[in-house]
Amino acid sequence: MRGIPPEQQIATVYSTLYRAWGRQHWWPARSRFEVIVGAYLTQNTAWRNVEIALKNMRSARVLSIEKIRSVPVCELETLIRSSGFFRQKAAALKTFVKFLDKHYGGSLTRMFAEPTAELRERLLSLKGVGRETADSILLYAGQHPIFVVDAYTRRIAERHQIAPATGSYDELRRLFERSLSAAEVPEISRPRQIRASHKPSRMSLTSRVPLAQLFNEMHGLLVGVGKNYCAKSKPRCDECPLKHLLPPTRSGMVAAC
Repeated sequence: MRGIPPEQQIATVYSTLYRAWGRQHWWPARSRFEVIVGAYLTQNTAWRNVEIALKNMRSARVLSIEKIRSVPVCELETLIRSSGFFRQKAAALKTFVKFLDKHYGGSLTRMFAEPTAELRERLLSLKGVGRETADSILLYAGQHPIFVVDAYTRRIAERHQIAPATGSYDELRRLFERSLSAAEVPEISRPRQIRASHKPSRMSLTSRVPLAQLFNEMHGLLVGVGKNYCAKSKPRCDECPLKHLLPPTRSGMVAAC
């Protein structure tokens, strides 16, 4: 899509994927707090490892603010060991609950009532919270309209020449937000393919403002592309629904990923 403005490219990527796959049902969780825990645990690991940790926490009945507040840190570490960096993540979860208690009386509703920009800065001040984690919490648990940039987003944007790999997180986030805010949501009666990232969950089906829902869907769709086609090594470009949007090489073949 050389020569086409990046905003238009992003809108086309969204419409192409949404028509092909439909809703992706992100984030897979039963509660807002489970989303937050998942956002912490998914750092530097695959989601399947997070699912094991969440299952362990659910079985031990500690997947709540009250239980994280009181559970011994050594027990929490054991439960989330599968997610990797379990000592740091256990400490970070404890820190989050202390932050919630101190500033919002332990209430997620009060916390998410804060303006997006202000709450984002507060979350980023916490140890163990980077931009992707903060934005995942804001979008998926708090229904704030902010786009989440992950490694899949960066890789797809670079390979489709939408944005350079050297761009900052917030530059890419704002580009996607600007592009999707102006995009038209395609109407579909039935996706040609059913490739949802997850089964519907209580949180994936929750009511959101249209822009938050749009950011939610785009992130889930890009995750689907990254997991199934746009791998870091040995990408499957010929099978990807975005194949026709890749820039051509000098030889006229699809661009090498």
